[in-house]
Amino acid sequence: MVRLEPIGPDNWRHKLAVREDQKRFVGRSTGILARAYAYRELRSQARLILDGDTPVGLLLYYDWPEDGEYVFSHLLIDQRYQRRGFGEAAARLALEEMRADGRYSQVSLCYVEGDEPARLLYEKLGFRHTGEVDEVDSDEILMVLDPL
Repeated sequence: MVRLEPIGPDNWRHKLAVREDQKRFVGRSTGILARAYAYRELRSQARLILDGDTPVGLLLYYDWPEDGEYVFSHLLIDQRYQRRGFGEAAARLALEEMRADGRYSQVSLCYVEGDEPARLLYEKLGFRHTGEVDEVDSDEILMVLDPL
């Protein structure tokens, strides 16, 4: 059974990585944790994704009050555990956390152009393309889930 656990001092050192050919689409776990720290004032929520007690990935989301939304920043499933439904299950749990929090009714995210598994997953979850690209990284395509 997939569950999310807040990342803290006792569980952040798991070696989680994607395949070599996926590295241009997903940040390294240490970079994701660094971003969680950098966005701590925006209530960043870093979660370890577990299948029972086995760490299979991690995710990050945070508040973006400027646009009145949550930003679903990262979703990483370790290469050993991909294509088993863990990403979808974890994303659904994260969206449930956001709904329960209730601060915003919209979620935005970006995926890197060419990452078809990510696009398909986010569309399955109800995200839609905005027609925009990220201002900094023009190969990142913006999607939104509204209402959450």
